[in-house]
Amino acid sequence: MEKSKKALPIVLASALAATPLVAVPQQASALSSVTVTADEDTAGEDSEYIIEFGVDKDLDEGDTITINFDSDFDVDDSIDDSDVDIDGYDIADVEVDGNEINIELDEPIDLGADLEITISKGITNPDDEDTYKVGVKTSSEKTMKYDDVKIKEDGKKGNSSSKDDFNVDLSSEKAGEKVSIELGDFDLDGKDKLETGETITVIFPDEDMLPKSINKADVKVNGNTAKSIEVDGDEVTIDVPSGADGDDYINLEFLKGAGISNPDTADDYTFEVKYDGTTYESESFEITKSGSSSSTVSGDYTVNLSDPAAGARSSYTFETDFGKDLKADSDLVIEFPSSDMVPMILSTSDFTVNGKTPKKVGALGNKVYITTPSNFSADSSVKVVVAYTAWITNPKTAGSYNLKATVANKTITSKSFSIGGSTVNPTTPTTPTSPTTPTPTPGVNNSTATITLTNTALNQATGVNVAIKGLGVGLAKQRDFIELVFPAGYRVPAYIAPANISVNGVAANYVAVRGQNVLVYPGQDIPAASAANVAINAAANIVNPGVKNAYSISVFTSEEKGLQFARAVGVGMPAPTTPTTPTKPTTPTAPSTQPAANVPANAALFKVNAKTFTLHGKNYPLQVAPYMAGGNTTMVPAQFFKEALALTTQWNNQSVAIISGTKVLKFTVGSNKARVGNQEVTLPSPVVLKDGMPMIPVRFVTDNLGYKVGWDAKTSSVYVYR
Repeated sequence: MEKSKKALPIVLASALAATPLVAVPQQASALSSVTVTADEDTAGEDSEYIIEFGVDKDLDEGDTITINFDSDFDVDDSIDDSDVDIDGYDIADVEVDGNEINIELDEPIDLGADLEITISKGITNPDDEDTYKVGVKTSSEKTMKYDDVKIKEDGKKGNSSSKDDFNVDLSSEKAGEKVSIELGDFDLDGKDKLETGETITVIFPDEDMLPKSINKADVKVNGNTAKSIEVDGDEVTIDVPSGADGDDYINLEFLKGAGISNPDTADDYTFEVKYDGTTYESESFEITKSGSSSSTVSGDYTVNLSDPAAGARSSYTFETDFGKDLKADSDLVIEFPSSDMVPMILSTSDFTVNGKTPKKVGALGNKVYITTPSNFSADSSVKVVVAYTAWITNPKTAGSYNLKATVANKTITSKSFSIGGSTVNPTTPTTPTSPTTPTPTPGVNNSTATITLTNTALNQATGVNVAIKGLGVGLAKQRDFIELVFPAGYRVPAYIAPANISVNGVAANYVAVRGQNVLVYPGQDIPAASAANVAINAAANIVNPGVKNAYSISVFTSEEKGLQFARAVGVGMPAPTTPTTPTKPTTPTAPSTQPAANVPANAALFKVNAKTFTLHGKNYPLQVAPYMAGGNTTMVPAQFFKEALALTTQWNNQSVAIISGTKVLKFTVGSNKARVGNQEVTLPSPVVLKDGMPMIPVRFVTDNLGYKVGWDAKTSSVYVYR
């Protein structure tokens, strides 16, 4: 704001010069056009206030501006110069005396200046609907000049939601205990959507619950790490991250690392969440001294399994009583005995709660999180069915086990259920299925396994032939499966008839489709170490991408952890007459040979699923083998960039930094966001910690640091060079 000074009219100036000096009574007020605006005009709410007025007298350094709020306002005595701003002018000090805020100037202000003072925090509106006065004066005046502020009753503004807008999930209800907290999720009012650059404010029931500061990594907004966090009294202000931009709902998670504790006093409490002028209030939650409401009850219900054998995939069904605590849009957590029982990807269609399909299903470690649908009706009896197709597997060792189910911080443990016998998939079968079955050997090698297309034309249905050289663990018919993951660009139908897919010449028993994933259940047992040839005919209607490129198809099985192998197939390029299609084929000199890539001498090579890299003809170990994530993102250990590419690379269990000259790439374990210099960007797949090593999307690094990536079909290797 420009400072200005009004010139005295010449005639008036001359008259004053000719007039003897006499005492002139001081004006009642030298302020003009006082306007007071409340950012939030609802009764009892905290609000930012903007006071605008014109100055008709010079103000000197050290002079004060006083703002007086009606006695019904609550003015926090901790307001200081960080909470007050005078547009264009410096402030020396701010002091609060009752309902008056005194602002000491750090520089002069000329008469005629238009001032805008913003008080961002510390003002709470009166509790009753009415018209109230806010006054302003400077040290040059004896009296205040006022403006009226209309405060509306809660609910009359039309943008405040009713109570019980969202659920509160605490890891413990014991008074004073450190907790993780989940708020929501709940739909935003009207047509509101989250926007990057806007803020969400969470008002805690007790400011003693909060530490002085919270690390943004410990706060998630709709599953995305918060952009920044500010703690002030009982309020936490969260900057909306780019990953939540455009969402029409809010789900907030405060991890235990945030350092938040329950109130020290046993009582009922609520949270408030504010966004875009709307206040949402949570359900009431109880804090107890003993924590009894979050206690665990044993032996309450029976778990039924479709297959109780060790290591078998099985359905799980149980029914228990939560006293109508499970409501619409609330969470049920099922805790399985071990994390290796639970797959990383779950589908809502494989779960029912009281016969209804959940709104959301997710997995973290050995826990499955189920969110009930919006049309769910609370019932004291809760029946949960986890279908066989959810791919939950039994513990690998025979014994007695329990499930735990948690609703609204009440955990109920099941009666013990028995897992019997040895694993149903021994690595070495006791009886070979035929005389030609190879003897199982450890360390099955699929480096020469192939994937080919019967049609490489763009936007055309194609058959797919997958030749697995050997299975590390055998597959049982009708129970285990081979999983093919097609990259983005391929169109995979929602249903494929089993007659359109065969395994070793026998029609599949069952075929399941999960997005880009095709699960093929063999119609016969396939022993360990034997080959498995999967043939999908064109009638399955899997359609090639519409863009000419090389695409990577990945192969998994239900009985082995991690990727078995991945192969690139060329689409929109002439197909060679041999079964193998190179990623970037050149015109072959003979139909029976693989075209060789011209690998630069300084290139570093690696293979998916192999714990080594090659540089200048020598092999070097990797702590973790590269693998494919999501079917089309190659993940490599941070170690690769340091040792294979000689980049300055620093990492620990939480973060990674890769430096090339003046360019710095920063990654956070568990996040799909990275920083390139000062810019935040989205990764194709989140960074994960595997066996103590952060795994990074290789193309993101190479593209940003000027490296090139190629495919050597001769050795089935990816090569990186600059």
